[in-house]
Amino acid sequence: MALRKLYPPIAPYSSGFLPVDEGHTLYWEQSGNPDGVPIVVLHGGPGAGAGPQHRQFFDPDHYRIVIFDQRGCGRSEPVAQPSDSSGCAAIHSITPDAMMRDIETLRTHLNIRKMHIFGGSWGSTLAILYAAQYPQHCISLLLRSIFLLTRGEVEWFLYGIRRIFPELWEEFAHFIPADERNDLLGAYIKRLNGADEELAMDAALHWVAYESGCSLLYPHIHTVTSDAQKKAALTLARLESHVYAHHLIAPEHDLLKRIDAFRHVPATIIQGRYDILSPIITAHALHKAWPEADYIIVPDGGHSSLDPSIRSRLLEMTDSLRTIR
Repeated sequence: MALRKLYPPIAPYSSGFLPVDEGHTLYWEQSGNPDGVPIVVLHGGPGAGAGPQHRQFFDPDHYRIVIFDQRGCGRSEPVAQPSDSSGCAAIHSITPDAMMRDIETLRTHLNIRKMHIFGGSWGSTLAILYAAQYPQHCISLLLRSIFLLTRGEVEWFLYGIRRIFPELWEEFAHFIPADERNDLLGAYIKRLNGADEELAMDAALHWVAYESGCSLLYPHIHTVTSDAQKKAALTLARLESHVYAHHLIAPEHDLLKRIDAFRHVPATIIQGRYDILSPIITAHALHKAWPEADYIIVPDGGHSSLDPSIRSRLLEMTDSLRTIR
């Protein structure tokens, strides 16, 4: 069977900025059918931001496609900044729970009663957090590249990946002096949020090069050259490192223990067999705890939603969800 291609590019029919709390404002947009079934896209990262290709996973005649940039990134304002004396909209106000509340604030603002939720990687984390709190607003969940925000997953990112991508890990780790490499996360945070702007940017570029290099099953050269790309890289690195350092979910609050709240919600888990950033062991654990959800292992898929086989399965599933209203 031929692999599916994305739907053709479309433009939003409405967009705006929504004030939330602690000085943050979210950028949002809607495309597709204004009278269609709502589907909300939760982008990855944290801090990656949403883009035009996110609109192209959905039948625009059927879906009311809602995309937004999570607090602190993309077109939302302000972008993540180190904490300052005022504390207003600084990075410490960007938390998983705050982002989950932002989804609910946006749903209310757009007068959506119930919606499909489409989330991959960090977006799967937010989708599960949201569904556990607001299952009554979920038509279905389509989750990809499962990430449960645990210490083990972050340790894998920081150190374990060297077993698969030793050359990329060396570039990432050796940016940090040898005497600080036992705490790569702390060392990167110090540089990403320090007063030396050139050093902060250099750290961000190393962080993003490492992550992007490990994310694709079929790697391609990823260059960050424009000012906009560099700004996005710094935002991503700051937000990811911040969440990994301060907002891991403790074992007693494991997301797998929250499944009963939304077990009845129709769901599909799509996981690439060769996903290195979010290894399949986590998706397998979610499947074991939630056997009611459909579980699809893509045998030739990696982490990215744009890996050809992952892309194709996601499109097949968004089409099949048209039967659920």
